[in-house]
Amino acid sequence: MVTNTIPFVKKLAKPILIFLLLIGCHQFSYASKTYIDTVGVNRYRGIVLDSKHKKPLIFASITVNGTNISTVTNSQGKFLLKIPKKINSQHITISFLGYTSKVINLKNLENKNNVIKLDTYIEELSEVKIITKDALSLVKEALKRRGENYFNDDTNMTAFYRETIKKRRTYVSLSEAVVEIHKQPYNTSRSDLLKLYKSRKSTDYRKLDTIALKLRGGPFSTLHLDIMKNPHLIFTENMDQIYTFTFDKSTKIDNRPIYVINFKQKSSVSEPFFYGKLYIDAQSLALTSAKFKVNLDNPEKAGKLFILKKPRKANVIPIEASYQVNYKVTNNKWYYGYSRIQLGFKVDYDKKLFNSVYYSTIEMAITNWEKNTTNKSIKLKDRLKSSVIMSDEASGFEDAEFWGEYNVIEPEKPIEAAIKKIQKQLKRNKN
Repeated sequence: MVTNTIPFVKKLAKPILIFLLLIGCHQFSYASKTYIDTVGVNRYRGIVLDSKHKKPLIFASITVNGTNISTVTNSQGKFLLKIPKKINSQHITISFLGYTSKVINLKNLENKNNVIKLDTYIEELSEVKIITKDALSLVKEALKRRGENYFNDDTNMTAFYRETIKKRRTYVSLSEAVVEIHKQPYNTSRSDLLKLYKSRKSTDYRKLDTIALKLRGGPFSTLHLDIMKNPHLIFTENMDQIYTFTFDKSTKIDNRPIYVINFKQKSSVSEPFFYGKLYIDAQSLALTSAKFKVNLDNPEKAGKLFILKKPRKANVIPIEASYQVNYKVTNNKWYYGYSRIQLGFKVDYDKKLFNSVYYSTIEMAITNWEKNTTNKSIKLKDRLKSSVIMSDEASGFEDAEFWGEYNVIEPEKPIEAAIKKIQKQLKRNKN
């Protein structure tokens, strides 16, 4: 019998608790504060595709060789890479799970409209020797080795964070931020610290009817998905009582053989837990990536994990809760590189014929990092709180050069259209 296990799921969900609040006015938010790009950068835009089927490769990794600068493609396979002109690197590497990585000379790239095609890795991985026939034991060994496989130094990271909310297919809210992270060693239990460096937002409350959906936790939500730093949030000591682990077909990433392990909660477990895939490096047994979802077979129980407050006459039902975390490697040490949360909710109103469906996407990508050699920490007054609501903290979209030298995840076309539409409305309101 599984007991006292649901709190672990709640801890992972808690940073993304949803506020559904009645609001009495409609407004656009913007700020007069501006920021100037004082550092020269070279910008490269393009798309990463499957070479055979020409489909976009979503969340492919793009790294500037010889540096810690990186970014990822968006949900349409597009990328925006900003490289400071002071960087001397001449090459970038593009990688994606199950594909052969490609190294490209920057001289061969244009400033925009670059098309990069990756080939599927088709070699059979029969040469990969599975060290154990027991998938659960392999997962336990991966968790056991986190102290030796991952960064064991204090590290200062720069990250790009974005959260969006859309009502059905229309984007109604967008918040973005550049965040500083004081990453603690993986072999300690010390919590990571965050500082908000720059932020911006754009919200069209008129599209939200009488409900404003807000996300609590901000960048902490995505950072908690670093399950090798916080393994207890998903893989508990009695995980063998909760999950069934099985081997799937092996694959490769960055030309390294990868074990693929499926996990799902046992049929005897009634509370909502997770199911998904774990990708473990065959050489080091480091977890390189994880993709999983919350079991929503019982929407009422699952809803209690997410809903903090809602209108009295509305029934809020979760319809999607998906998670992804990716790790990168340098000098045989792995570190958190990217994570993403996708949430969906259906809101049924009393005495209303039609319901509303809201989707929220939360993602964060590490764009640069360096070892913390000075032992300086983020001052207490500057630390971001885990209860932060980014849509309340952020400023507006008035400055075109807001991001300066920082890499960003290329926005999707619908997001770009939403920003432009709201910017036009802001201009009309000011005139």
